[in-house]
Amino acid sequence: MTLYSKVHSIGITGVEGVPILVEADVSDGLPGFSMVGYLSSQVKEAQDRVRTALRNSGFRLPARKVTINLSPADIRKEGTAFDLPIAIAVLAASGLVSSALLRNCVISGELGLDGRIKPVHGALSITAAAKKDGKPLCFLPQGNIKEGLIIEGIDIMGVEHLTDLTSELNSPKRTGRVSRRKEINVSATESYDVDFSEVGGQPFLRRATEVAVAGMHNILYIGPAGTGKSMIARRIPTIMPSLSKDEIIEISKIYSVSGLLNSEMPLMAKRPFRSPHHTVSPQALAGGGRIPKPGEISLASGGVLFLDEFPEFQKSTIEILRQPLEEGKITISRVHGAYDFPAEFMLVAAQNPCPCGWYPDRGRCRCSEQQVYKYLSRISKPLLDRIDICAESRLVTYEELEQKTGGESSASIRRRIEAARKVQEERFKGQKIHFNSFMKKSELEKFCVLGSEERELLRKIYETKDLSARGYERLLKVSRTIADLEGSEKIKRNHLAEAAGLRSLEGKYWGGIYGQR
Repeated sequence: MTLYSKVHSIGITGVEGVPILVEADVSDGLPGFSMVGYLSSQVKEAQDRVRTALRNSGFRLPARKVTINLSPADIRKEGTAFDLPIAIAVLAASGLVSSALLRNCVISGELGLDGRIKPVHGALSITAAAKKDGKPLCFLPQGNIKEGLIIEGIDIMGVEHLTDLTSELNSPKRTGRVSRRKEINVSATESYDVDFSEVGGQPFLRRATEVAVAGMHNILYIGPAGTGKSMIARRIPTIMPSLSKDEIIEISKIYSVSGLLNSEMPLMAKRPFRSPHHTVSPQALAGGGRIPKPGEISLASGGVLFLDEFPEFQKSTIEILRQPLEEGKITISRVHGAYDFPAEFMLVAAQNPCPCGWYPDRGRCRCSEQQVYKYLSRISKPLLDRIDICAESRLVTYEELEQKTGGESSASIRRRIEAARKVQEERFKGQKIHFNSFMKKSELEKFCVLGSEERELLRKIYETKDLSARGYERLLKVSRTIADLEGSEKIKRNHLAEAAGLRSLEGKYWGGIYGQR
């Protein structure tokens, strides 16, 4: 006699959930417990956890042959979230659990040896995939409930023990047991303990930062140590527009898969700000591992990736940024498959102009030309081309430090940036891009139309600055953002001139290295 059952679950590939069908077959034959379906070692170990948890929960299975299959077979199954669906599939195939509810629900969770159900990583992605798969109910560990409730349109039920779930399946009482969701209140969770008003002086850096944030442009600060480069960078999230609900979900998925969410912080309601140390490894920056997980690049998606002491990073590490900066994603390839992780971040880098920090002030700089050359050449020309704005910081005067009123507040700057972002949102409605910095050639031709005087100025800038084709396009993108900040439909000469000024420092510092003027 053969008994068969199936349970719906969700696996994680990259940061997205994938429907997985857990099938159980209990038949006559030599007693045993076998599992198939392209499984990782963590999933293969589930058979011992499941058998022990069933026994300690009071279930006595007959001595028969048990076969478990996780399909589709071409997707590798990772993690411990399949423990619970495997246990329920075995119980259903043995006639100890009713199969009536199993057709329309998703089950996920890790089992302890005593039958307790432990939280899993990626609960947000699991719930989103369950809804997309058309399932009206999702059973999650109690510790993952707050994550799951972020997704609307699906009922969530938290379970703490295997016997709780079996009781619910045998005598469903969903009314009152389904967890109730609360509306996401971004304003209640989005607060900062820093503000732009605390920054004294540096009007050029402040303006360059405003333009960069308005269009999500990459920016490099260069100047002597102690002039406020890091101070301004760390205040960038305070002038970025609030996250939309869709952005909260997408960013929270990344953190959920990485295990960085918990019951106290079930979602990411703030723009991410990641600042890895310059000793970070290529794998930690890009993501990966035996079981690929998001790296700093992906954790910064939707926010800021701040690289302080830019030239001190290993060259092989920062060169990884080139592809993500162009494509907005990063692909990690392994023998058992390729994993796509999001990488739509704003790169903010800061550096000194030389090892001592005073170049080109030869009255203070004691570095040799060779030392300066070696230091600056750690940043390659292709990587420089992907940075839209290069802003120089200067020494702050005593009078600026003594100012009591401070500079313009983050709230004031933020209002202008939000207005510019709304223009971009309307411009790119129905398209895959959202910001000026992500425009491709077709969008540039459509949204960056220049008059005859502007074309002539752009030609002179292109020739005198020795711009590359990529540099030319990025100059247009920055000009478009400056025009948006001024509420101008057309790009004018002053917008092009300011955009050129925001790139002029490349020639000042790297001109002798890469032939720029």
